[in-house]
Amino acid sequence: MNIRQTVKRELWKLRWFRVGKTNDQQRQGFVEEALKALPARARILDAGAGELRFKKFCSHLEYLSQDFGGYDGKGDSKGLHMGSWDQSKIDFRCDITAIPQDDGSFDAILCTEVLEHVPDPLAALKEFSRLLKPGGTLILTAPFCSLTHFAPFHYSTGFSRYFYEKHLHALGFAIERLEENGNYFEYTAQELRRLPEMAKRYAGGSALGPAEAAAVQLLLKALARFSRDDQGSKEVLCFGLGVVARKEAS
Repeated sequence: MNIRQTVKRELWKLRWFRVGKTNDQQRQGFVEEALKALPARARILDAGAGELRFKKFCSHLEYLSQDFGGYDGKGDSKGLHMGSWDQSKIDFRCDITAIPQDDGSFDAILCTEVLEHVPDPLAALKEFSRLLKPGGTLILTAPFCSLTHFAPFHYSTGFSRYFYEKHLHALGFAIERLEENGNYFEYTAQELRRLPEMAKRYAGGSALGPAEAAAVQLLLKALARFSRDDQGSKEVLCFGLGVVARKEAS
């Protein structure tokens, strides 16, 4: 086997190993890039900040955080939970639709994986529009499709590109970036990888038999190949979307 064939084989093995595993990594990359593009000393609000995951990318900014503070990591014990959740360092503990800051207080707002946990996401977007200066930057991510998590604070299963295109425009935002994370095959692989956990939890403690485990691996190989050859399946299903929008002058 020559070097080119060896490299091709190793790249294929890597793709198979990673298929369905890139959701969080790609989303973080999007957010990190958007934050680094903000000018130094810009005042940013991390809305629904949780455990301040993205504060580490804001060292060049004046960073403030908000969260409603009602989730403890365990919730109502239904669906998926974190186990523990530390919000002791939040600056503004309040409703996301009523943040105690003046109009035009921020140069940028970050809101990542939060809108599905807000009873009225449009009201949250309106509050972001109020808080941003003209020309300010809004950075959003939210799932396109999601399993129940952080219950009982889980009100929507996800948001499509059409949600953002319709509502952000109506609120006076110009979308500068709108990108899907993953595709149909990657999402399917993600959930296939979750099968042993779901079977153990919801099918009487069942474990995959040898033939079933082998079938899962075979399907993951197929999904890796389909994802490699993908030609636009993200239009029907993806992990979620990332948005960078600019508030236009009145």
